[in-house]
Amino acid sequence: MKRILVTGGAGFVGSHLCERLLHDGHEVISLDNYFTGTKANIEHLMDNPYFEIIRHDVTMPFFIEVDEIYNLACPASPIHYQYNPIKTVKTSVMGAINMLGLAKRIKSKILQASTSEVYGDPEVHPQTEDYWGHVNPIGIRSCYDEGKRVAETLFMNYHHQNDVRIKINRIFNTYGPRMDKNDGRVVSNFIVQALKGNDITVYGKGDQTRSFQYVDDLVKGMIKTMETGDDFIGPVNIGNPSEFTILELAEKIIDITGSKSKIVYEPLPLDDPMQRQPDISLAKKNLDWEPSVKLEDGLVKTIHYFDELLKSESK
Repeated sequence: MKRILVTGGAGFVGSHLCERLLHDGHEVISLDNYFTGTKANIEHLMDNPYFEIIRHDVTMPFFIEVDEIYNLACPASPIHYQYNPIKTVKTSVMGAINMLGLAKRIKSKILQASTSEVYGDPEVHPQTEDYWGHVNPIGIRSCYDEGKRVAETLFMNYHHQNDVRIKINRIFNTYGPRMDKNDGRVVSNFIVQALKGNDITVYGKGDQTRSFQYVDDLVKGMIKTMETGDDFIGPVNIGNPSEFTILELAEKIIDITGSKSKIVYEPLPLDDPMQRQPDISLAKKNLDWEPSVKLEDGLVKTIHYFDELLKSESK
């Protein structure tokens, strides 16, 4: 049994990670300020004697004794991270500094949940870990993109200067139960619109591509990364290389839900990347990992979650 700290533990991905780590027999501490996370995501875990929740903001120092740290704390959807961009940058940068300082003091292993957004609107396709990216440093998305890029810099600096045992995951588009229905992400948007029978909003022509991974696959990839030896630190892409256009995703969700929704088109948001597809050769080689959940299967589970959520809210 290991004692593991998960920052952002009440978030969409964080709650699934906490659940899996508890299932694997570990003691888990969830650290969250509930800016985008919610206690509802971890309510079903609270009776577990090996699970603990702490309300705390990672921009402030935190002291604890643990064996491993998963640093997930940061708003991850455009609506949330653009709501307070300064806070988003602080969470990425100060949060990384505080968690790395903690890892240095207690000599624990620490994993950074980075993002495919470090590649920006990529000029290389698919994206490999040695690609430096094409990011607008003063755009509306830069608070998140550049915040995560600086966090990666800090992780590497703490590793080289202070021998901190680090891991870096670059996470690509992820979906699944416990996504926030109002977070503005394309999968949750389309599903909620389809279930309500509303028009499905596609930005641009819908020909921009994304690669969608189910949350269970992501969690497995993160844990496998943490379990590697100290000679492998990443960064490593964790995503599904199966590429779909946004229009294809909308049509697939309409088909699965049996919705009568119509697709409508709106102007493309600023700095919205046209392509996003991971090269996962490194993950296959070093982690023996690749996604196993097909898009249709994951969408069925996610649609069921949102269907139950909307029904409970309408009572």
